[in-house]
Amino acid sequence: MTDYTRPLLLGYARRDLYLSDRHVDDLKRELEVFAQLEGFAMGSVYVEDPDTAPAAFDALVASVNRYQIATVVLPSLRHLALLGHPAEVHVQFERVTGARIMPHEVAP
Repeated sequence: MTDYTRPLLLGYARRDLYLSDRHVDDLKRELEVFAQLEGFAMGSVYVEDPDTAPAAFDALVASVNRYQIATVVLPSLRHLALLGHPAEVHVQFERVTGARIMPHEVAP
């Protein structure tokens, strides 16, 4: 159950960096725990499929703008590599949306 008294945290990850859907589900659970420990309510984790990129990223940006999200969590900045140089995508995302990216190292 989502705790609406906490700020909402969204996530983003690349599907191709995980061996199976079970590993993606494990990632989502770990991000949920991370969100709770950091004082957030975990919202959606947008999972990018390389065949349809940047569809999940575009949906993430739309949600960040629609719900005025302040923070997005990624397992690592390398998850942005499908979109360009990760450091450049990171800076551009934060500049355009006003939300910050919080990398949280999660082993794939």
